[in-house]
Amino acid sequence: VQLQASGGGVVQPGGSLRLSCAASGISLDDHAVGWFRQAPGKGREGISCISSVDRTTHYADSVKGRFTISRDNAENTVYLQMGMLKPEDTAVYYCAAVRYGSNRPLRSPALYDYWGQGTQVTVSS
Repeated sequence: VQLQASGGGVVQPGGSLRLSCAASGISLDDHAVGWFRQAPGKGREGISCISSVDRTTHYADSVKGRFTISRDNAENTVYLQMGMLKPEDTAVYYCAAVRYGSNRPLRSPALYDYWGQGTQVTVSS
């Protein structure tokens, strides 16, 4: 099982990026997928998740209205569209997946079984 997170980079404040989380070895059709981030010296923060059941989405207050999570089951990929980026969004971003048949939000990293390797997002002028 592998989750490949990609799409990070350096962007100016106010800019946009789209992160991808491509899965192999599992089908994301029946997996909830979450995006987390970790800034230097801080813990891993859950920022968004999407259910497998009805594509219900959840967002942390820190990104609500700026980030959008979506899934393409045909591509076995989940995306995180990030807009209006701020310097405080700078972090390593991780995707994670767990087989879960509910649309309740899974905010804790401990609830996920599979993790991607992380992709760096730097917001700086």
